[in-house]
This record gives sequence, C-alpha cells and structure tokens, in this order.
Amino acid sequence: MQELGRRLAGLLRPGDLVLLTGELGAGKTTLTRGLGEGLGVRGAVTSPTFVIARVHPSLTGGPALVHVDAYRLGGGLDEMEDLDLDVSLPESVVVVEWGDGKVEELSDDRLHVVIGRAVGHEEVLDDVREVSVRGIGARWAHGAGLDALAGALSE
Repeated sequence: MQELGRRLAGLLRPGDLVLLTGELGAGKTTLTRGLGEGLGVRGAVTSPTFVIARVHPSLTGGPALVHVDAYRLGGGLDEMEDLDLDVSLPESVVVVEWGDGKVEELSDDRLHVVIGRAVGHEEVLDDVREVSVRGIGARWAHGAGLDALAGALSE
C-alpha cells in the first residue's frame, strides 16, 4: 500500500481530492503514508482518527497533505464544512478516509480508492489487498490524467 501511495503521489497536484474506502485495517492510512512520502511532507503520517484532520506541510515546496478521517463524523458535507476543507483544497492534496458519501461535493474531480482484503486462504493472503482506483471528473477522464493514472497502477 505504501508503494502504491508513493506512485499515486507523483500524479497529484494542489486541489486534488482523494477518497479512501475500505474496512478497518485495510490499509487506508498506510496508503496515505506513502502519499506523504511521495509528496515530501513533514511529519509522520498517522491515522487522524482522534483529531479528525491533520495537515502535513510540504518540505519540498509542493502541496501540503491534508489527511482527514471522517469515520466519526456522522453528517455529510455540513459536518465536514466545519473542517474548512474547501479552503484547504485549492493549495493542498486532501485525502479523506471514510469520506464516501460525505465529501464528494467538495470537488467534481477526485480519485476514489477502494481497498479490500483478498478473499481466500487468510493465512496466505493476510497481507494481500485488492485495490481499485477510479478517477472521477474531467481531470481524470481522458488525456494525460488518465494515462498517468494507468501508468502508475501498472508499474
């Protein structure tokens, strides 16, 4: 997951929204840790469950990483608005764990990453994940965005 995050980070730019969906322990925070490494942000990326959102400034002059855990937020966009993500989004990469159905209105363009544990013999597949990445909106629909996304996933 961490390596996939590093690869995806190379595609991201300020204003990008990434939604992460998956069960507890699927690897959402691990993928975000890789995004942070790839973006060159300050500080260890850990789950923001108890603080809801954590901002990691860039050490390289790139975009900051805003890491949100929406698991404990019951409401939709109304509750998310209190976090001022719409203010942070234009100059940051915003990653929202458990954001499905809560933050889609923040941007017409977003990546939706779904992470699941592989089904089969658990003793063999415990660390194996099935990941789907879907680009939504004009940014990812065609041309360079789609080609770059396909390239990052096939490496």
